[in-house]
Order: sequence, then structure tokens, then C-alpha cells
Amino acid sequence: MEFFEIKFKGVFLIKPVIHQDKRGYFFEVFREDLFKDHVGNIHFVQDNESCSTKRVFRGLHYQVPPMAQSKLVRVIKGAIIDIILDLRANSPTYGEYTTIELNDENKYLLFIPKGFAHGFYVKSEYAIVHYKVDNYYSPEHERGINIKSLNVKWLKEEIILSEKDKKWPPFDVQKHQFR
Repeated sequence: MEFFEIKFKGVFLIKPVIHQDKRGYFFEVFREDLFKDHVGNIHFVQDNESCSTKRVFRGLHYQVPPMAQSKLVRVIKGAIIDIILDLRANSPTYGEYTTIELNDENKYLLFIPKGFAHGFYVKSEYAIVHYKVDNYYSPEHERGINIKSLNVKWLKEEIILSEKDKKWPPFDVQKHQFR
């Protein structure tokens, strides 16, 4: 596995070593020792999986302390554009976002630490997304940001949002901060 810190301190793109032959392929999805060496000591407690159709946007979601979550995201089938927004109040990149394509061909993993809002847009006919989190889902600590408030330039076509995601407030400097 190769670990690359991208744009934001603490955010890592992980490229697995894929062993492929006529039978198919094999790769290590997660190795605690390598993860600890590059990212730190993260203890994952819950695995989640979603299946979404083309043009669905899920997010932007996050949980506030004490239930904030770090995530390790990967795509099992299909292709997504993953988007993360820095909500860390003292970060030099506070309020900035970045995107990265994750798909079933590149098999990249994306580690997103606490302090970021996260979402993804489905590019393929459907996508199955798997992610590990280091804290349990807690509805009372869940927050979100309406993706349309970020004016993401590449997100021009009509997107499909859940009713809940449509109701999240716009990004606001005072309301969405981790300290």
C-alpha cells in the first residue's frame, strides 16, 4: 500500500498493491500496522455500505464531538466523485474542499479524519460504497451542509438528493466548525 497525504493535513489517498492474473485479482484492503505507521492509531468500530444510482449525491455529512467520525472510504462497484470539506476552525484550509475519483478500477481508499464534512456523487449507473468509521452513528450528533451552497463548478447537472440532504443548511463559517 502507498499512502499519499493530499491537499489537507491528515487526509490520505491510499493506493493498494493489486496482484492480478488470469484468475482475477487480490489486494489487501486494510492493514492495521501500515495504517498506524502512516495515518496513526485509528480504531474502526463500524462498517457501512451504500448502493446509489447515477446522479445521486449523498452528503455532505459529519458528526460533531463527542461522536465525530474519521472515515476510510472505498468503492466496491462503480465510480464516484468524493468530496471533502475542511471544517477545522484553526486549519489554514478551513472552508476549502477537494474532490477525488474513487472507482472499482483504481481501488483507491480515502482516509478522512474527524473535522471534515464528506459526501459523494455517483458517476456510474450505480455505485456500491463501503466505509469504515471510528465512532458509532449518532443521530443527535449528525450534521450536514447543503451541497448546492458550495457552488461546485463541475456539479452542473441535476443531482438526486434525499429529503434530509435537501434540508441541510448552507455552508456558514460560524455554524460549521470543529475546534
